[in-house]
Amino acid sequence: MTLKNFTELVDRVKSCPRKTVALVCADDENALDAIIRAGDIVDAVLVGDTKLIAEKLRNLGQNPASFRMVQVPEGQHPAVTAAKLIHDGEADFLMKGRISTGDLLKGVLSGESRLRKYGLMSHVSIQEVPGYHKLIFLTDSGMCINPDVEQKKQILINVLDFMKRLGYKKPAVAALCAIETVNPNMSETIDAQVLKKMVAAGIIGDCEFEGPISYDVAMMPEAARIKGYNSLNSGNFDVFLVPNLLAGNLLGKSLVYTLKGKMAGLILGAKVPIVLTSRSSTSEEKYNSLAIAASVSTGD
Repeated sequence: MTLKNFTELVDRVKSCPRKTVALVCADDENALDAIIRAGDIVDAVLVGDTKLIAEKLRNLGQNPASFRMVQVPEGQHPAVTAAKLIHDGEADFLMKGRISTGDLLKGVLSGESRLRKYGLMSHVSIQEVPGYHKLIFLTDSGMCINPDVEQKKQILINVLDFMKRLGYKKPAVAALCAIETVNPNMSETIDAQVLKKMVAAGIIGDCEFEGPISYDVAMMPEAARIKGYNSLNSGNFDVFLVPNLLAGNLLGKSLVYTLKGKMAGLILGAKVPIVLTSRSSTSEEKYNSLAIAASVSTGD
């Protein structure tokens, strides 16, 4: 299956059994506002200092008694408290509240949380772009700064596992570079060539992998024709694997702020998805992120 837009995704979530998000360090009005707005698609458990959480809820005009809150025991990492809810079947995925991303991941990756799945966690940005006929999955645009080829391998495994949960059977992946040929002075082109061989050898999950490939060729069949690039998926890619965080960050923000695209963001690589949005994210972005996390929270 292929998701065309977030409306289609939300409709799918609404037709399935409701999932529960554990909001880690929930005394954050922006995150709480997202939880409140997403009440039509997810339930929530608010993890942290319950007195502070109640205060923030009252600031938002809410009755704290209407929400389930869980106090973090003294000396325990809040992510570990949230992980216990996951293991006890009381929550299905996590969301970042008033806690730094680094601290959240430290708790998630600790042995006590039992949430570690792969050695490397990565970020995926899901984009709905005007003029493009389906959702784009951009990775990694938020965590891994300058991944080497082994890290890119894991980033690709993470996103393919995630998309399999969404119902994609064989996503088309473009390893974005500035050019379409291997250049020894451009390490990302060499990495793309290595990854292509890994996919062909069955080392990485099932996908249609092309690269190195430039953005114009990936998006426009006419550009592929003019440049003489024989592509099966030009204008029809699902995944854009970027060479580094800078490239992914710039491309993602360009799609949102220049083309007025819509987006969602998740951390992948743990046993459950983790909703990660910035404080400046729109309510719609947070809503979409909760929806897509709920849609893949099937457990292991």
